[in-house]
Amino acid sequence: MRLEEPISISNLNDFIFCPISIYFHNLYGNVNTLLFQDTAQINGSFVHEKVDNNEYSDEKSVLQGISVYCEQYNLIGKIDVFNTQTGILTERKKKITTIYDGYIFQLYAQCFALREMGYTVNEIRFYSFDDNKTHRVELPENDEEMFSKFIKLLGDIEAFNADLFVPSTIAKCEKCIYEPLCDRSMEED
Repeated sequence: MRLEEPISISNLNDFIFCPISIYFHNLYGNVNTLLFQDTAQINGSFVHEKVDNNEYSDEKSVLQGISVYCEQYNLIGKIDVFNTQTGILTERKKKITTIYDGYIFQLYAQCFALREMGYTVNEIRFYSFDDNKTHRVELPENDEEMFSKFIKLLGDIEAFNADLFVPSTIAKCEKCIYEPLCDRSMEED
């Protein structure tokens, strides 16, 4: 069964962290983020400012912060930076200490959307702002295991039933900015 509403690309990583966090994120929507975001998230937003304001580059070959949609996988979102001449898609992060599967799946979604739009994507990568490092990622067609996980995640999102969800690890609850509001938190009061 395919969801009527497209899946937000940013929700791919959020769903892996905790599907219920998406509910709280949508609930807060346009509320001032200073009320619920922690320092790391606020700093992460800073990294995207230049892209979001179209100030990252003056080069006409550099697409920045554009909205994309992937019909094949019913995904919608924005890219950070894509160079149409080199075919390099870059997702910027404040500081990368671990490349999580969810990060990679966001790049996959952006890659598939750009390809549907007629662009050639030759390379996908992350840029870690704080330490000025670039981390290349295999294209989805070159990493069968990760691509299979990506497809499984999309199925899990479509089949998700919030009423049946039970958190699996206290560590995620402890790191969640929405934990004080969550009725399913594993963290003790």
